[in-house]
Amino acid sequence: MFELKVKTRFAGAHQLTMVGSKCENLHGHNWHVEVCVKGSQLNSAGVLADFGDIKKAVRKVVDGDLDHTFLNELAFFQDKQPTSERIAVYIAQQVQSLLDESMEEKLHVSCVMAWESDDACAIYYPE
Repeated sequence: MFELKVKTRFAGAHQLTMVGSKCENLHGHNWHVEVCVKGSQLNSAGVLADFGDIKKAVRKVVDGDLDHTFLNELAFFQDKQPTSERIAVYIAQQVQSLLDESMEEKLHVSCVMAWESDDACAIYYPE
């Protein structure tokens, strides 16, 4: 089994209730995101996948959906809070969908890390 990881960033705001006094205020983060994909077969060039293809899928989700937004207003979060954990789930699901559409190689998102600060992140491992 092989695993590749790409990193990116985005700026986004959210407002959380019932998690702590400071978080109940509208606030933003400069999010750091790490996305790992895994697969078992190398292609004829000896790579699992082109890093550029993975980066393209991740950037499409981050730039197109999350960057410079009020995350609470996204449809995915209409009935749930945009916590770090749920942001990681959202990214994993959207990236997996894009990889399924665009990649010949069978890749699986193995984990997404959503860092809301330099010392705090949520990690999601899709089953």
